Amino acid sequence: MAATIKDIAKKVGVSPSTVSRVINGTASISEETKRKIHQAMKELDYHPNSFARSLVNGNTFIIGLVIDAGNSDSFSNAFFVRSVSAIETVAQTKGYNVLITNDSSSENNNAVKNLVLERKVDGIILPVQCMTQELVELMLNHQIPFVVMGEPEQHNQKIFWIDMDNAEGARLAVEHLLSQNYKCPILLAESQETIFEKKRSAGYIEVCRRHQIAHPMVFACDSDEKVRVLTEQIASGAVQADSVICANNIIAFKVLRALKNKGINVPESIGIIAFDNYPLAEYLEPALSVVDIDTYKLGEQAANILFGQIRDKQVTPSSALIPTQIIARESTGK
Repeated sequence: MAATIKDIAKKVGVSPSTVSRVINGTASISEETKRKIHQAMKELDYHPNSFARSLVNGNTFIIGLVIDAGNSDSFSNAFFVRSVSAIETVAQTKGYNVLITNDSSSENNNAVKNLVLERKVDGIILPVQCMTQELVELMLNHQIPFVVMGEPEQHNQKIFWIDMDNAEGARLAVEHLLSQNYKCPILLAESQETIFEKKRSAGYIEVCRRHQIAHPMVFACDSDEKVRVLTEQIASGAVQADSVICANNIIAFKVLRALKNKGINVPESIGIIAFDNYPLAEYLEPALSVVDIDTYKLGEQAANILFGQIRDKQVTPSSALIPTQIIARESTGK
C-alpha cells in the first residue's frame, strides 16, 4: 500500500498538516523539520499527488519556459542549455516541473497567451526577444508571475528582469588586453541591433576613450565571409588592430582559423578574447581567453526570482545584472 501523509507525520513525529505545509511550501517550517520530512518521504517512497495538490492550492506546480521559435539553434545553443539546466534544478527543489514552449511572433504569441489565459502554469520565464508590450500587459492583467531573461530595450518598472552585465564584460575585456600590452583592440559583434550587443559596444568604447584610443571600431561579423574580409583588412593594415574581442566562441574560432590561414600568429601578433567560456574556449589552439558569462547562474537567479513572485505576489519588481570575470589563457599571453 502506498505511503500517505499520515505515515510521514507518524514517522517524523509531527502533525499531518505540518507535512502538508512542507510539501506545498505554504508556511515557514524549520529547515531541520523539512529535512526530516523529506528524508521520511524518501525512505517511505512517498510521492505527492500533484493533481490533488493543485485542487487544494489552486496551483499547477508547473512553470513555463518560453524559447524563441525563430532561433532554430535554441536547443543546441550552450547558453540556452546551461540556463535551462539551472532553471530545471531550481524548479525540482521547489516541487515544480518545467514546461518548455515555443514562442512565435508570427502567431502573435499564441503559445504563451494560452498558458496565461488557461492558467496552465504558475509563472513564466521568457527571453527578452520574446517580450512584447501586449504580452507583458496580458501577464500583468492576469497576475501571472513572470521574469524576463535579458535587459529590455525600454525599462518597465512593473516587470522583473535579469541579465549578464554586458557593458562591464566589454570593459573588462579591453582592460585585460591593454594590461597585456595590446594597444588597439577592436570589437566583433554578431549584430549591433540587440540590446546586449549595444551594451557591449558602449562598454568597449567607454574604456577605449578613457585610454585615449583614437578610433574604437565595432564590426558586425555574422558570417564566414565577413570574418575573412576583416582578417584580410587587418593583415593588410587597412584595419588597425592588434587584438580582437569576439562576441562568442564561434566567431573567435572563425577569426583564429582565418588568422592562421594568413600566417598571422596568435597571441604574438594578434590577441584574441571572447565572451563566454562555452562551448569551445579552452579547447581551441591556442586556448582562448574569455569574458566568463555564468549562464547557469543566470538561469538559476531567473528561477529564484520567479519563485519569489509565486510565493509573494506583492513583492516589488526588480532588475539585476550578474557580474562577469576574465579567464586569461594563451590567446592573450603576448
